[in-house]
Amino acid sequence: MTEYRLGEAEAVFADIIWKNEPLPSRLLAELAEQRLNWKRTTAYTVLKRLCDRGLFQNSGGMVSSLVSREEFYARQSEQFVEDTFQGSLPAFLAAFSSRKKLSDSEIQELQKIIDSMRRCGE
Repeated sequence: MTEYRLGEAEAVFADIIWKNEPLPSRLLAELAEQRLNWKRTTAYTVLKRLCDRGLFQNSGGMVSSLVSREEFYARQSEQFVEDTFQGSLPAFLAAFSSRKKLSDSEIQELQKIIDSMRRCGE
């Protein structure tokens, strides 16, 4: 089962992969050195850990994703709502909007999403 949580440095590393995939593992290590100041061994260690978690694959020295960035963050959000609000999206939105007032455009955007979901269910 894929764990949908990344530490801060892992998230930057994953973004490097998502933005450049497919890419040779050697280039990934070079990009990680530039962006994160990591040694090559650190990049390979983190890559192996993320591959073991089912997010990426390193096949023949080419690194690519098994889970897209969008899918990863969608599932991470779902996991957060499940863990924190017993899976209740209305409870999450109520908590979120109790501290941050939604703008009219944000409310309209949410309404479009709800309307779209209603149409899909018909």
